[in-house]
Amino acid sequence: MTEKNPQEITDRDNALFEAGIKLGALYHQFVGSPLSPDGITSMEKAIQESISAQPFVESVHVEIDKEKVTAELNETFRYTELKGFMLTVKAAIRVNTTRVFVSMKFDEELNYPLMRIDKIEENIE
Repeated sequence: MTEKNPQEITDRDNALFEAGIKLGALYHQFVGSPLSPDGITSMEKAIQESISAQPFVESVHVEIDKEKVTAELNETFRYTELKGFMLTVKAAIRVNTTRVFVSMKFDEELNYPLMRIDKIEENIE
């Protein structure tokens, strides 16, 4: 098996790789965290700040669906756990001359929190 020449790996390749790492880290770090309706804003901010601290992140926006949280509440203790279907995430990742826009949103048809590439900008200044 021949190794790929490092000169063949582009900013686009690295930006897409970094974006995947960010979304994967976000999902696996925070899904399962205790959550109540009163803590939604704090949780959104904590997720955004955590992911923003990583290299190459230009922006990240997290929304947690309050209706979905409320529907999942434990009746006795009035809290639930953050679940993938509650999250909508958008992020912009930049590596040198490439910026990628990625997102995660629950896909009802697939019954899965789908992560996707939304847009790629190359040769940016």
